[in-house]
Amino acid sequence: MSDLCCPPQLISCPDAKNRVAPGDPPESRRDLPTSIVGEVMSPIGPVPRVSNQLSQYDRLGMWKVRWGIGRMGYTVAPGLYALGQPDEGSEVLVTANYKMTFDLLRRCLTNVDVWILVLDTRGVNVWCAAGKGTFGTDELARCVEAAGVNAVVRHRRLIVPQLGAPGIAAHEVRKRTGFSVLYGPVEMRDIPAYLEKGRQATPAMRRKDFPVTERAVLVPMELVPALKWVVMSSGAMALLAGILGRGPFVANALLHGSRAFLFMALGTFAGAVATPILLPWVPGRSFALKGAITGLTVALILFGGGFLRGLDGLAWLLLITAASSFLAMNFTGSSTFTSLSGVKREMKIAVPAQAVLSLAAIGLWMYALLIPGGVS
Repeated sequence: MSDLCCPPQLISCPDAKNRVAPGDPPESRRDLPTSIVGEVMSPIGPVPRVSNQLSQYDRLGMWKVRWGIGRMGYTVAPGLYALGQPDEGSEVLVTANYKMTFDLLRRCLTNVDVWILVLDTRGVNVWCAAGKGTFGTDELARCVEAAGVNAVVRHRRLIVPQLGAPGIAAHEVRKRTGFSVLYGPVEMRDIPAYLEKGRQATPAMRRKDFPVTERAVLVPMELVPALKWVVMSSGAMALLAGILGRGPFVANALLHGSRAFLFMALGTFAGAVATPILLPWVPGRSFALKGAITGLTVALILFGGGFLRGLDGLAWLLLITAASSFLAMNFTGSSTFTSLSGVKREMKIAVPAQAVLSLAAIGLWMYALLIPGGVS
């Protein structure tokens, strides 16, 4: 059969397809077309069969969300799918309804016949959704029952991503559904080998590293929204400089607005680009500290080059450091090296410190505009 642009009648989870998280705009839950190549008959009726090949549409979508375009609505309909020609003895893999997660999973499953149960995680990936509670025990139990998984397979096993373990209470799932939870390998690419070994994971399959390629691919998602704030904040500072500066409004606005844009952009680069790329080599354990060190280093280089001097320069040193620290902290949710409790503890300390630094920097910068010689 030729590819269809959207799924046929999907065996879905109750209320999942149209459920909207509190505060989300309605359009954020508009599920996207999925690569359906037919259907597989099961005891509960036809189940849509997906391809393990990604279309140009899928690849373009991945590129767009990497750059923050349409990210909040990048979802597939929750429910039960078939990959290959699964039967009642085939394994059931559980995943999130973030479309990139779903697409990357099916791409890894070459020559594998499995059922894929997609939970409604509000378009969030498995790792983050497990921390938020949307990839959790309640949603899994609800979807198992609603999708009729017990009638589709004769065994009672669910293979859940290892990174989803924080959200799943296996004993509760078994109690409520009769299904045992097995935790698959960390990396999707290891799933075929894991299944071939009789659902046995090697020690290497239980390890998750965070190489530079994986860190770099996350940069655009943080960089694009940060640059929007750079433009807005530098515009506001240009207006303030025009009003407070000792000289013509337009000249002050252009001079200090352009400086603000340059220095804020450098602070953004330090926190959203340099810190994740150089993560293992930057001292400290917390991401906020690593970002502060990177930002401070950039500011000191500017001082050494004569671009920052006097009170104005000191203000920018503080602001670049604070901005870099804040942006670097955003990457705590991207790494398995952090825990939810650790992130909360870090934010409790770092966010007030960043706010104090930023307010002190802005106050010092405004004061430097008002006094003779305050701005070099």
